Amino acid sequence: MEAQIKKGVLEMCVLFTIREKEMYGYDVMKSMRRFFPEVNESTFYAILRRLHADGSASITLSEESNGPTRKYYRITDAGLETLRKSIEGWHRVRTAVEELGIV
Repeated sequence: MEAQIKKGVLEMCVLFTIREKEMYGYDVMKSMRRFFPEVNESTFYAILRRLHADGSASITLSEESNGPTRKYYRITDAGLETLRKSIEGWHRVRTAVEELGIV
């Protein structure tokens, strides 16, 4: 169960991170590593790919002058709805856990 909880929390946090501005995948990973240092960077890239595949994130390709093509991620309207539902679910779980006395 721990892996499933972490997967859902990580997806919610990645969507939250890209909700305000388009971000390069590496920048998303760096900002998430600050809060989840134990998570492998490939996990963050897998989450970004999954969010794109399910329509929660869009990708814009940008070619830098001396480097490879970069993928920039932005939340979609469907992703905003997913994020909203995820945050609601998170609040319900957090409230239940706190009411049980686990803090």
